[in-house]
Amino acid sequence: KTMLTSKQRAALRGAANNMETIFQVGKGGVGQELAHQVKNALDARELIKLRVLDASGITAREAAEELAAATGAQVVQVIGSRFILFLQKPKESRYADLL
Repeated sequence: KTMLTSKQRAALRGAANNMETIFQVGKGGVGQELAHQVKNALDARELIKLRVLDASGITAREAAEELAAATGAQVVQVIGSRFILFLQKPKESRYADLL
């Protein structure tokens, strides 16, 4: 997989702007169960927004990197406690025109 360019990243950030945060990383950190749920969501949506709770004991950057590694996704952005992950579908990506 190719790394996203800053232009592609910006386009995906824009697309994620109005998205709801669909997962929270809690004090369990990034476990297998969370990674599995995130992978399923990425397969369905491609682009998702997540959040790290203060109690989790890890930073949003750490959680983003761990989940990206576990799911094959790319980290689009990390801001504060939130982060955005992207995993493009091989066919019929709804974001193909942005990339």
